[in-house]
Amino acid sequence: MAKILIVEDHTDIRKMMAIYLKMFKYEVIEAADGYEAVEKALKHKPDAILMDLAMPVLDGVDSARAMRQSEELADTPIVCITAYMDFYDQRAKDAGCNAVLQKPIDFGQLDSLLKEHIAA
Repeated sequence: MAKILIVEDHTDIRKMMAIYLKMFKYEVIEAADGYEAVEKALKHKPDAILMDLAMPVLDGVDSARAMRQSEELADTPIVCITAYMDFYDQRAKDAGCNAVLQKPIDFGQLDSLLKEHIAA
């Protein structure tokens, strides 16, 4: 079972994403901000990271940059999600994110995207 780290500052959205990903048979780890995401990614070594970009403490762009500088996380797929696609799309890609999805999330598309990046 593939392990996915969900990084989302809104508890209700994070819990909803966890429910959907568990339905697709993923093991789920949760983090509420980018700083916690780096810590949990280093500890749990997820197969992929699903990260919101607009968060307090450390945003998704800076969190992705930090992860890419870690040898242990350099190749871990990061799929970013945002309601602000125009603002974050290129910044996320420049930070090392593998893909950027627009909110609201199409979970069928997300499952396909995760499988594609995990299999690579």
